[in-house]
Amino acid sequence: MKKFMNSAGTLAQDCLEGFVAAHGDLVVFGEGRKHVRRRVLSPAKVAIISGGGAGHEPMHTGFVGHGMLDAACTGHVFTSPTPDQILAAIRETDSGAGTLLIVKNYDGDVMNFEMAAEMAMADGMHRIETVIVNDDIAVERSARGTGRRGVAGTLVVEKIVGAAAQAGVALEELKILGDTVVAATRTMGVALKGTTVPQTTRETFVLGPNEMEVGVGIHGEPGRSRDAVADASSIVALICGHILDDFGSLDGQQVLLFVNGLGGTPLSELYLVFGLARTFLEGRGVVIARSFVGTYVTSLDMAGVSITVTVLDEHLENLWDAPVLTASLRW
Repeated sequence: MKKFMNSAGTLAQDCLEGFVAAHGDLVVFGEGRKHVRRRVLSPAKVAIISGGGAGHEPMHTGFVGHGMLDAACTGHVFTSPTPDQILAAIRETDSGAGTLLIVKNYDGDVMNFEMAAEMAMADGMHRIETVIVNDDIAVERSARGTGRRGVAGTLVVEKIVGAAAQAGVALEELKILGDTVVAATRTMGVALKGTTVPQTTRETFVLGPNEMEVGVGIHGEPGRSRDAVADASSIVALICGHILDDFGSLDGQQVLLFVNGLGGTPLSELYLVFGLARTFLEGRGVVIARSFVGTYVTSLDMAGVSITVTVLDEHLENLWDAPVLTASLRW
């Protein structure tokens, strides 16, 4: 395994040091260097906080800034941030208007954010709400266990909720809005190569020369099936077909179509996938109201792609379009 790093144990923190140095006009380290927050916090505004393990960059630190996150907590590679990291972020960004935690649906993330919220409330910060993102349709819904994972749709939730918070919307309304966006979002991914984790120096899964992993997770988890590699049109039809099946029907509905690279896929291929996905969905009556393409929610060096569809109304469109200024997302 070849990687630009000093050691696997310090990789996450070393990367954060470089990130903050590069974007010091927008972000700073929080107290104890436990999290990254906006350089300038907005007074009397609900704080929006997210986070997760390193290895998914630019999520989440790349989305800290005006119109999106107030702080992001990063753990070691594919490891949840600790409750004390999250608690420090809550304390430092609290303006008195409350805090909304946006959490990907993984056991460690859910547990640690929940513990941090309980600790914060014990300290007297009672206005805390949580939105759990579970957009990955590759995992079946279940009354037991974690259920569906939070993947690229997390970015959509953070952008829309972050815009509403920037506009001064109250905590309780932001919680409802976040849950609404989660319910309107579906994602599914395919990988052509596993991801190489620095601590183990091994790929999370190894594919044969003619195999692809369908429904892969962003921590390198195997998908719902291992299929023969097909041409791009067939792969896109497979993913989009599953997404439409899960929605039931999107005929006549306006949507955001988001094609995301998982770390090792060239931008040219992402645009190819987007064009095919747009044609497929429009052929089934779906209206592509907003388009978004790029490498934003990654799994280190995984060669793969995910497709996210979010059903929009005029209000959600306006929030998606609202100004944003972060290291990795700005318009």
